[in-house]
Amino acid sequence: MIYVYKLFIIISKTFSNFITAIISSVIDLNKMEKKMKTFYFTGTGNSLSVAKKIGGNLCSIPQMIKNKEFFHEDDAIGIVFPCYGFDVPNIVREFLSKATLKANYFFAIMTYGNMSGAGLQNLEKLAKEKNIKFHYTNEILMIDNFLPGFDINVQLKNEQKKDIDRQLIAIVNDIKYRKVNLVKKKGIFTRMFSAIVSKMLSITGLEDKNFRVDKSCIKCGNCAKVCPRANITVETENPVYHHRCEYCMACINACHLTSIHIKGEKNAKRFRNRNITLQEIINSNNCL
Repeated sequence: MIYVYKLFIIISKTFSNFITAIISSVIDLNKMEKKMKTFYFTGTGNSLSVAKKIGGNLCSIPQMIKNKEFFHEDDAIGIVFPCYGFDVPNIVREFLSKATLKANYFFAIMTYGNMSGAGLQNLEKLAKEKNIKFHYTNEILMIDNFLPGFDINVQLKNEQKKDIDRQLIAIVNDIKYRKVNLVKKKGIFTRMFSAIVSKMLSITGLEDKNFRVDKSCIKCGNCAKVCPRANITVETENPVYHHRCEYCMACINACHLTSIHIKGEKNAKRFRNRNITLQEIINSNNCL
């Protein structure tokens, strides 16, 4: 009986130590996430959904600019952004040009819907000017929300082929364990093609002239709330655009009545990442 009792004590202690080890590892993981800042810019939720999966302290780039919060220091700092015309969105460029970022580990994730081009390499060049050297970069293929170029119905139909979840799991694990790896540099022809396309599609702020608002608008103001540039005002008339457009498609995709249209759109189908709510995009982008 004494031996049984001693055996019970040994098993109990072993089990207790095992549980303690698990709890400690979870606590260590939480501490690691808290020591990480993930800056993001999102128009229709793709980049925000990626940033949420990566974790850490999520920081909206439009809100950082609005509140003039440009100094940040942490164990790890990341930037999650969408590819615009094979390049970096203007608002991300602005943030990087003004920010002072200090960390032991830097990472960048670019979401894209068709071709990534040299977008990440362009970000690396911008970061280098600020003495930032990325330890890890990656791209993730997702739904393309550029309505003049892509049919959202077709994009959603082919979503499973993009294997988004598998890509995201790999990226999250890489960052969690501080993997060091940069996306392979594109070839000379890809870089040349990217440069030509990005120049042709260079955002000037006047792109909102391609938008029109029809009579179904009820002036709910959602379009103004999701705009990262405070480019839209809604008063007694239909929404008014003030020509400092980021061309992120947030306003047109946020309109639940499909009252906003863009020149060349394939159809009236709109998009928002299924894992992100409208309120989350408003919280991220509202700069009024």
